[in-house]
Amino acid sequence: MRFESMQIFWPSLQRRLLLGSSAWLLAGGWLASAQVPAVPEAVAAALARAQIPLDAVSLLVADAEGKTPPRLSHRPEVPMNPASTMKLVTTYAALDLLGPAYSWRTPVWLDGRLQGGVLKGNLVIQGLGDPKLVHERLWLLLQRVQGMGVQKIDGDVVLDRRAFAPLESAPADFDGEPLRPYNVAPDALLFNFKSMLMTFAPDLVANVARVRYDVALAGVQMPAAVPLLTTKGAACGDYRGQLKADFTDPARMVFAGSYPASCGEKVWPLAYGDPGSYNARSLEALWRSMGGQLSGRVRDGIAPMSPAGFDLTSPTLLEIVRDINKFSNNVMAQQVFLSLALPKQYTAEGVAAGPGAPAVPVTRDMARDVVRRWWLQRISPTDAPVVDNGSGLSRQERISAQGMLKLLQVAYASPTMPELMSSLPIVGVDGTLKRSRASPASAHLKTGSLREVMALAGYVHAASGKRLCLVAFVNHANAAAARPALDALLQWAVSDNGTL
Repeated sequence: MRFESMQIFWPSLQRRLLLGSSAWLLAGGWLASAQVPAVPEAVAAALARAQIPLDAVSLLVADAEGKTPPRLSHRPEVPMNPASTMKLVTTYAALDLLGPAYSWRTPVWLDGRLQGGVLKGNLVIQGLGDPKLVHERLWLLLQRVQGMGVQKIDGDVVLDRRAFAPLESAPADFDGEPLRPYNVAPDALLFNFKSMLMTFAPDLVANVARVRYDVALAGVQMPAAVPLLTTKGAACGDYRGQLKADFTDPARMVFAGSYPASCGEKVWPLAYGDPGSYNARSLEALWRSMGGQLSGRVRDGIAPMSPAGFDLTSPTLLEIVRDINKFSNNVMAQQVFLSLALPKQYTAEGVAAGPGAPAVPVTRDMARDVVRRWWLQRISPTDAPVVDNGSGLSRQERISAQGMLKLLQVAYASPTMPELMSSLPIVGVDGTLKRSRASPASAHLKTGSLREVMALAGYVHAASGKRLCLVAFVNHANAAAARPALDALLQWAVSDNGTL
């Protein structure tokens, strides 16, 4: 269901029950009451060991149904940087506004005359924000083109990327690490996250490490092997530094060092150094690897106004949200965030509404406005978060613990609660919490971490049989050392037998 057509009914009793402890927090009654416990001793001790003061922390633990006062409330009203827990705002807004079955489409045109396996014209692909147009799905798209009889394109491959406005920022702006995949910028036509996986595997017989790449890039020299370091007793250590990689030339990848044999097989994810040419290079290489011929080039352009020949449909939003939250995928979150402002006729549900790109490309400001209006109507008339790009990869984004609690409680009472909860990492089982030392399967929680930020938010399965909401934000120079304190907080919440 999209924002423009939403009708929200909030009877006063239902609203009071859904907001529960958050309403008490707003009223101030429970904040001043001795019945709200102090920070648990184990948590406070762990924070002290990490040299993190209590005034750098916000904590809330409360009943998911909001029917009782919070079990724990510490600085709940202070806006904090939530890191990747901000993805909860983006993904729940998407589930609520678009629905779990929502999907993206990527229209394709054979813009010319097909004769004897030759397309006398252009192959046109239009991007409408698909967050998961990975290499395998791009192969399926091109396979379908070949299934229509095209073996040679006697023209160009035209990529229409107008649906999203170009960003003014660069991949290095956030932390000076442009080759980290988490810094890839959103794109209306996002091929394979503009990244690659390099796998290094020792070959002791040949005394080299074989290098495999999950994607090929046309016009880029990519070494198939690097020398193997076999010094006896040498530890693996910093194998990336040992390789002495140089990616400054987009047309040539260089490894001037060697690979330690003691490392075994390693996988190095890498964002391509020239993201502007990634789509053209990867698509051309894939097309040619499938036996296809191309007389022209791959370039940006404009899609025809005629109906598309076919559409490649994305996985559902439910599947996308799971990838975003389980593995904290930043660029996928930003794709979904921008898609909240995409006109409905450009989604898979609105194919019949006609082809073409939005008259006004979607900007971050447009998406921010959608999220803010949704929050004020659906979550709370107060405590609206400060949203930057919707992924948490930002120094500007802010939300209070009580704002996050309200979102979790409203989501818990909604029809899409199972979809949101199942998308969150399970403690000690999967996703970003697979290596957690807390009680396995005791909670579904979204993690968040940046330099000087550590966060947790989600649902805890308490010993009492109750479902609790837990929110924890740490904003401090020593935040990276806060993990034991957050584990202690989770363990404290899990042990709640109804007497806390």
